[in-house]
Amino acid sequence: MDFMMNFLETLGTIAFAVSGAIEAMKKQMDLLGVIVLGMVTAIGGGVIRDIVTGEIPPIAFQNPTQAKVAIVVSIVVFFLAMFLTRHDILTNVSWANAVLFISDAMGLAAFTILGIRFVQERIGNDNFALLLFVGVITGVGGGLLRDIFAGNVPYIFRKHIYATASIFGALMYLWLDKILSELWAVFFSMVCIIVVRILASHFKWNLPRVEILEKAK
Repeated sequence: MDFMMNFLETLGTIAFAVSGAIEAMKKQMDLLGVIVLGMVTAIGGGVIRDIVTGEIPPIAFQNPTQAKVAIVVSIVVFFLAMFLTRHDILTNVSWANAVLFISDAMGLAAFTILGIRFVQERIGNDNFALLLFVGVITGVGGGLLRDIFAGNVPYIFRKHIYATASIFGALMYLWLDKILSELWAVFFSMVCIIVVRILASHFKWNLPRVEILEKAK
């Protein structure tokens, strides 16, 4: 399973770096901004995970391979987008939103499972609350920091079932891990998270909220 975990880490890093880079370009940031936002999105969840579990300094600073991958991916996305837009191949913002959504869903799924696996390997399988919390915070942490850095209300707090998808997938993994092989537990849990995100976006599923409006003076 080391190969599987390394694959998931690489997949999640690339996916979140792409989503961070695209969000930066939508905000009309320059190349440095694209690199920073791509890297923060890719390593942010893991850094939060390490702080919660007492892994100091965070692994991203002990072994910067993940950060290097995120930087390279962000640069590639930036220049690819520059080429495509300058040659009028992609001029509509809808393409950016589609790629952002897909990459974000893949990153969310990969890092949610990686967060749980990290706790299982480093701490143990006994603390259910810790397994669930670290899995979810690892999954949503990068996107949370991305939105804060981009000046947005974090996506997880406003629309289209996001953290809930991570929670659902984490619970499914913790259940399937007891009855299936680890490979199938990882696969089905990731598919679950991605499918929930797709359905939530398509059908506009949202958690209830209250709108408090200020009276006009």
